Amino acid sequence: MTIKQRSIWCCSECGLTQAKWTGSCPACQKWNTFEKEIQAVDKSERFVHSKSQPLRIKEIKFEESMRISTKLIELDRLLGGGIVPGSLTLIGGDPGIGKSTLMLQLAQKLAEQGLTVLYICGEESVEQTSLRALRLKVQDEHLFLLSETLFSHIKLQIERLKPDIMIVDSIQIVYKSEIPSAPGSVSQVRELAMEFMHLAKGLKIATFLIGHVTKSGEIAGPKVLEHIVDTVLDFEGEKQQGYRMLRSVKNRFGPTDEIALFQMNITGLTEVHNPSLLFMEERTNELPGSVIIPALEGSRSLLVEVQALVAPSSFSTSTRKSTGLDPNRLSLLLAVLEKKMDYRLYNCDIFVCIAGGLKIFEPAIDLGVILAITSSFCNRCIDPSTAIIGEVGLGGEVRGVSRIENRIREVIHMGFEKCIVPKRNVKGISSGLLDKIHLIEVEVVEDAIHALM
Repeated sequence: MTIKQRSIWCCSECGLTQAKWTGSCPACQKWNTFEKEIQAVDKSERFVHSKSQPLRIKEIKFEESMRISTKLIELDRLLGGGIVPGSLTLIGGDPGIGKSTLMLQLAQKLAEQGLTVLYICGEESVEQTSLRALRLKVQDEHLFLLSETLFSHIKLQIERLKPDIMIVDSIQIVYKSEIPSAPGSVSQVRELAMEFMHLAKGLKIATFLIGHVTKSGEIAGPKVLEHIVDTVLDFEGEKQQGYRMLRSVKNRFGPTDEIALFQMNITGLTEVHNPSLLFMEERTNELPGSVIIPALEGSRSLLVEVQALVAPSSFSTSTRKSTGLDPNRLSLLLAVLEKKMDYRLYNCDIFVCIAGGLKIFEPAIDLGVILAITSSFCNRCIDPSTAIIGEVGLGGEVRGVSRIENRIREVIHMGFEKCIVPKRNVKGISSGLLDKIHLIEVEVVEDAIHALM
């Protein structure tokens, strides 16, 4: 049968297809994302009659799947207790961030348990991958390496080996010969994700797909790719910093927005069980513009340092820079501070950052940011034994925050003596915690500034 082909334009961001090129995508509104692809028009084999029958939900018998432990406490917690057999996990991150390193170390941990692990290293030869594995001390007889990019050959090896765990590095380099598009194109990535999903579900192979990211930091390929997989993990961190953070963006078998922290060193990645200590270990106590805030990442509370620098501007237009927090939120907080405290900040350059390169966008850090700016502006230090919690509204009121007890427990655990909290949150705090720390209740921004300064 002759297979007809036609040219289409496909959006690399959302996967929208259309017959003509346009500068802006009508679906995701991104510019210059349409790429020309060759599509094979053959639907004869796309539709196969299914043999499955509808069943009453009460009649369905299932066995409780035993999760596979990764032997990495942080990763097990992130996944919801371990790896689910037959699950499909997508891991994205910037180049050189440590995705392959993490997967090799994970493969070693799983192979040590007697599980057969197949590592498909399409971007490197088996010799190059083995050199990296040797540096990481990854050597186990149950770990197999395969350097292949053609999916049909990969599928044959999977059916022959029947591994328990499969790692694909990366999905953008693998291709199907039946699809005329280049490797990494929207059509290729979409079809390969479906193929690996069927293999994972049908053969009960827990599969990890490594994916590249775009310039904006999103996983390359259509958004449908994230819908197909069971779990999406985002590997992030500054290359200049020693830590790496693995964030759960989507998880069908566990919680989302959880994080696992790792420290990068010459021997690979090591787990960080106390992130608060990591972010605070270089803090200088007697420093204006420095405050400690208990922030939430998933269900975990961790203490981070917010630093602010306010200096007279030499130009007609002052500078507003922020690192680790939303710049629009910073502008809002500065407006509240100027309105309620009558601070003349319009002729000052203001720089605010989250120490350690961490990115926090929850509103509970608002009050801490305001006090850090005030401390630097007045050149007065804030008590280093005090933590600050609170969301700030447009009227200068301090609003309550979620999971206040989790935050205060972390504050107490790290040895802080005082904590500024919204007055509305005090009723929800148990008496056991109230006896261990001195809470300063505030209703408006002025109360918090007067209490500390």
